[in-house]
Amino acid sequence: MSTASPARARRGFGRPADDGPRASFRQLLPYLLEHRKVLAWVIVISVLGAAASLAQPLLVSQVITRVEAAEPLGSLVIVLVALVVASGLLSGFGHYLLQRTGEGVVLSSRRALVRRMLHLPISEFDQRRTGDLVSRVGSDTTLLRAVLTQGLVEAIGGSLVFVGALIAMLVIDPLLLGMTLLVITISVVTVVMLSLRIRVASRKAQEKVGDLTAAVERAISSVRTVRAANATDREIAAVDEDARGAWRQGITVAKISALVVPISSIALQISFLVVLGVGGFRVASGAIGIADLVAFILFLFLMIGPLGQAFGAVTSVNSALGALGRIQEIIALPSEEEADAGLTPAAASDDRAAISFEGVHFRYPEAAHKTEAEKAIAEVVGEQPRDTTVLRGVSFAVPQGSRTALVGPSGAGKSTVLALIERFYDPTEGVIRMAGVDIRALDRTELRSRIGYVEQDAPVLAGTLRDNLLLGTPGASDEQCIEVLRRVNLSAVLDRTEAGLDAQVGEDGVMLSGGERQRLAIARALLAAPPILLLDESTSSLDGVNEQLMRDAIDAVAHNRTLIVIAHRLSTVIDSDQIVVLEHGQVIGTGTHTELVRDVPLYRDLAQHQLLVPKDEATDD
Repeated sequence: MSTASPARARRGFGRPADDGPRASFRQLLPYLLEHRKVLAWVIVISVLGAAASLAQPLLVSQVITRVEAAEPLGSLVIVLVALVVASGLLSGFGHYLLQRTGEGVVLSSRRALVRRMLHLPISEFDQRRTGDLVSRVGSDTTLLRAVLTQGLVEAIGGSLVFVGALIAMLVIDPLLLGMTLLVITISVVTVVMLSLRIRVASRKAQEKVGDLTAAVERAISSVRTVRAANATDREIAAVDEDARGAWRQGITVAKISALVVPISSIALQISFLVVLGVGGFRVASGAIGIADLVAFILFLFLMIGPLGQAFGAVTSVNSALGALGRIQEIIALPSEEEADAGLTPAAASDDRAAISFEGVHFRYPEAAHKTEAEKAIAEVVGEQPRDTTVLRGVSFAVPQGSRTALVGPSGAGKSTVLALIERFYDPTEGVIRMAGVDIRALDRTELRSRIGYVEQDAPVLAGTLRDNLLLGTPGASDEQCIEVLRRVNLSAVLDRTEAGLDAQVGEDGVMLSGGERQRLAIARALLAAPPILLLDESTSSLDGVNEQLMRDAIDAVAHNRTLIVIAHRLSTVIDSDQIVVLEHGQVIGTGTHTELVRDVPLYRDLAQHQLLVPKDEATDD
């Protein structure tokens, strides 16, 4: 067994270096080709601008020649000024189009990323940090803009200027051109070598930004818990460490990128000195004229400009490809719908129960329970994967229009049962049916439209009361919203401010009490009026009065509907049509309250502890 320490494992010692996902330029092309019409105009403008730029040295040469010969300049000066103005206007308009297109590339990449992200299987969110996903949408996509705004498309027009200047310089003096190209070639080779390091460093920098975003999101979302635990300074220190990590990696990128600037500058200065020295000697020897030397120098500057653009394009493209690799990593993941393509649903049965489980086993992926550091440590120390099985051969049926309760100790698998019905996950083995049909054969949208689901922590979205109520029923009227709030005893929330349904609930519903958040989540499910309701601890945060009001509201909508309810307080489910008792992921009893008290020791113990059964009535059957 390796003796490497956990600290070394966290740093990546003893493991192969992982440079992470890399993108190719081919993967970048679809984002650019989406705006091909505008880019075509940009290229046309670049060509016109290149022509205007290349004509200027030739006109300057003509002006000098005429001045030397004491000939009239005529309209040469006017034409030269017009070309300078035209070149500037074309450059400005082309820059605007590039900026606009760059924003379009960022928009399309964000839309594609968010669309894919929100269609990913729930298991992917179990394994990834929210802050890192947010960073990919906000930070990584921004780098794609640099591909356009920092030289790539401009380099196309610049390449025309470069080639044109090269040809003109070859005509003027091939020897002088050869010496100039020697210096430029050395600088180009150096920049290409640096670009390979820039891509890797840029990707790592974006990963560090993702770590920082995740740390900030964690601290802010848990700020009340952090304050109550007097852990504010520790959280600040943790975020500060991630911020320093992002800073250090950013400095690394800056150092590598900064080498490109002096290389360009040195290449220009050396080329200029070579042209002045050798060119002056060539003029003195009569090999070329002074007008030719001036034109050559102007062409040199025209050639160096596009070369700088090319260097910038190499840097920006490699930075963008590093970020694009992180974007493509998410886009390449299969969505829920694509994952369904490989499923083989079971044949339909004659069972017409609303919901039925047939020998269902389920285990969570091992990766969903470990951070990257924990997985690295486990690999180094040789830790064997632990058993993550949650359900073991679960079978029960829920008749149409009935009320079924799931009870059992924490960790028995009750919430997992509801998650499987919603198809947040699929069973490892066995079949779950809805009206006799394997739910894997149903379209997920159709399946979920039949189900109202209230989660255990009753999540409330930032926004207004109306936003939360209309989440699953966008066509509901204000009157329907107000009525359902009244039925769950939330009328007081409407009366707190004049905003009514437009009252803000705050981030995660912070402006509501725990019980109010729970009732709002239930109201959202009741408003949709689905044929099946899944309620996970739906009354756990309510006092006795509101619990009874809530039970009355649920009873009112339960008519001709199927309810599956999870509850720790047995008093809320003793009148259910059937109660399913779970322990260690297995069904150990199914029946009414009376039957289970008589036949299932675990249920009897739960009832006794909640004072629903006098101890002297207990038996040891």
